[in-house]
Amino acid sequence: MTRYNISLIPGDGIGPELMKCAMMLLESINDKTSIKFSLNEVDAGDYALSQFGKALPDFTLETIKKSDACLKAPVGESAADVIIVLRRLFDLYANVRPAKSFPNIKSISENVDLVTVRENTEDVYLGWEFYADSDTVVALRVISEKASRRIAEYAFNTAVMRGDKKKVVSVHKSNVLRKSDGLFKNVCREVATKFPQIEYSELYVDACAMNLIRNPENFDVIVTTNLFGDILSDEAAQVVGGLGMGSSANIGKNFSLFEPVHGAAFDIAGKNIANPSSIFLSTKMMLEWIGEKFKDPLLFTEAVKIENAIVTLLKQNNKTIDIGGNLSTTEFTRMVIDNL
Repeated sequence: MTRYNISLIPGDGIGPELMKCAMMLLESINDKTSIKFSLNEVDAGDYALSQFGKALPDFTLETIKKSDACLKAPVGESAADVIIVLRRLFDLYANVRPAKSFPNIKSISENVDLVTVRENTEDVYLGWEFYADSDTVVALRVISEKASRRIAEYAFNTAVMRGDKKKVVSVHKSNVLRKSDGLFKNVCREVATKFPQIEYSELYVDACAMNLIRNPENFDVIVTTNLFGDILSDEAAQVVGGLGMGSSANIGKNFSLFEPVHGAAFDIAGKNIANPSSIFLSTKMMLEWIGEKFKDPLLFTEAVKIENAIVTLLKQNNKTIDIGGNLSTTEFTRMVIDNL
């Protein structure tokens, strides 16, 4: 029997509440199926910074390195010192963010089912900034052939595995950023020739932002650079009702980290009203990734059950307060677990 070692970062604000819900979900799967987990909570974020002087303590890193995957709840002001460091350390090159219409949640369209595949290791997020003089700052944007190729290949392989649309759109601004986005565009075009079964197109980032509002149901897989992907994936989440349902994955070759896309929401922390759907759907993505890595079909089965349980509740209009319902965090969690 394989036991999967999962590191858990409770984070800050509503993070610990959400992580408690995710642990209840994983423990239920552990107790009621042949799938077994070792769950290890580790400190990272504002609390860790105040207690240990580092947002990402060394002992936390050591625990994460020994795990098969990491599930992370939202972190506060020190978020960049946690997630960006982890992305670089583990070379988590693909940020994957689904956006999907769910029942009884206000959406621009009822037929949205897309995923943004965002390059996750370079661009201006490297933080290479300096003062050119006393009142002028220069930020360096890095786009490499290697990073562009592997994110493009990941996006096309994702399109192959998804539903009937089989479409990839490369999003860039090569008419202005001729060298950096020109490189990204050319690499995507080259990779597209290896996937003749996939319909390939391109959009400038401003046109993509507009079409996400106008015709979101036409999108399947969006592949783009780090900064553009960060913005467009948030827009896509709002198109389908907001960040409360938003899950994400940071994918590397041998290790991956999964997290909700929303923030720590300190204003509602401790009130038992946070929506746990985002961390449940992130857990679903984690089980899918572990299932693929270890060739374990049982994990895929449980992943499907998680989303089906959420959809069942939403169809019955059983929702948390933030999406128009009246259920508390713990009430919704118990109902999801009961519906697995």
